[in-house]
Amino acid sequence: MLRNNPSDSESGTQEPETPGQREEDKTCLEDHSPDLTQTAIDHSKLSTALDIIVKEDLYMEKNALTADSHDSRFVERMYNAYWDHLKEQLSSTPPDFTCALELIKNVKEILLSLLLPHQNRLRNEIEESLDLSVFEQETEQGALDVLHLSTYILKLMSLLCAPVRDEAVKKLESIKDPAELLRGIFRVLSLMKMDMVNDTVKYLQPYRQEHSIQHERAKFQKLLEKQPDSLICTKMWLTDAARDLTTPFPSSEIPRSSTSTTWSFSDQEVENSEPPSLTMVLYQAYLNLLLKDYGNEEYPETLLMDRIRLQKMNSKLKHLTILASVLLVARSFSGSVLFRSPEFVEKLRCVTKALTQEFNSKPEETMLRVSEQVPQEIYQGLKDKGLTALSSENKASLVSQLQNIAKKENCIRIIIEQRIRLFFKCCLIRGMRESLLDFPGGLLFIEGELAELGWKFVSLIHYNQHVFSPYYAEIMKDIISPAQPNKAEVEPV
Repeated sequence: MLRNNPSDSESGTQEPETPGQREEDKTCLEDHSPDLTQTAIDHSKLSTALDIIVKEDLYMEKNALTADSHDSRFVERMYNAYWDHLKEQLSSTPPDFTCALELIKNVKEILLSLLLPHQNRLRNEIEESLDLSVFEQETEQGALDVLHLSTYILKLMSLLCAPVRDEAVKKLESIKDPAELLRGIFRVLSLMKMDMVNDTVKYLQPYRQEHSIQHERAKFQKLLEKQPDSLICTKMWLTDAARDLTTPFPSSEIPRSSTSTTWSFSDQEVENSEPPSLTMVLYQAYLNLLLKDYGNEEYPETLLMDRIRLQKMNSKLKHLTILASVLLVARSFSGSVLFRSPEFVEKLRCVTKALTQEFNSKPEETMLRVSEQVPQEIYQGLKDKGLTALSSENKASLVSQLQNIAKKENCIRIIIEQRIRLFFKCCLIRGMRESLLDFPGGLLFIEGELAELGWKFVSLIHYNQHVFSPYYAEIMKDIISPAQPNKAEVEPV
């Protein structure tokens, strides 16, 4: 089982290579030995792993057309034209059942594909009840009863569908127009097919993942045999993580909030006089990749295939940090009454999210636009609720604090970054579900996006840890004091 290139799996597209890029790659390969060239090729093949290992329901995502794409609009027009043509055929005098007969044939094939191997009785019943030779004779006589057939098909669908589709099937029973009913049947059948595919994927997930782990580890071992000293960056990465755990945070950097009890997880290893455990070092190392900016030349070799995915997570977290900082400042000036309105909060959130898209490349310009728009939104919100507008002094202070968010040393921004780090560390130590029940204060505005990133991050490192845990354990023998033989095995996330 090979995994797709992360850059392709996230964006769904692949940027075309320019001639210059191809020449550069060719020259680069020619300058190295045949062994190194073959190693690069092997690594490239390994990096095409199936994304489904760390991401469920990929089938649905990969085959869905983008809503605003040219292809989707073309398909939609053709789709509507087909059903309009069917309606014309069934409404003509005498009715033309050419398209209807072909549709019923397709429906029969789909229903049979949804059956399990042991459902022989139902299979025989479908074969007999949907006998195409009989329908062809009725078509020639102009006596094909589409509504009657559709009613029988709906009964079969209600037997075969998942509980989540019961309501959709029931709604079809009220449709009396034959063309519209067939259209609805096909729509629900497509959902039922997708349900079966995803259920099969989930059922096979443990077996496929175990196979993928063994396969990827074996391939990686072959690469190491060709380049024995190729884990230099991985060793440096784990050494830095161990150093981070033994260096306490300055007391001034630890936020005092309702989540202070949870901060003991962050400082647990520091306060302990014993060396940090192997598991905690690995957790810290993964967090550093997510929250710090690692250059391509210093990225650990064991995570090169996930580098682009982790870098995109890092970029997303930076954007969420700015979004949460802006909303926190806005709430402190606009008062609790205004922020009790879900409509206002969502509108301000959407406006801020759109304005801060380019923050990473243009922080000062971005926050200048934000400082102009956010006070206007607050003014309008207060006016709509009949509340007193901000004074000139408060408005000037609001603008100033919003613009200061562009600075890395901004105190609000630092607090948000620390709480995000706390959240992800708790996700590793306590698990996702428990962490979501005890969400750090100040992050509620980005709770949904943060939870989604948390699930993706934990899933990704869970897989990576299972694949490379023997290598991590061997490396960390030289990093951590050997006084802890009982903790030599790296625990899974």
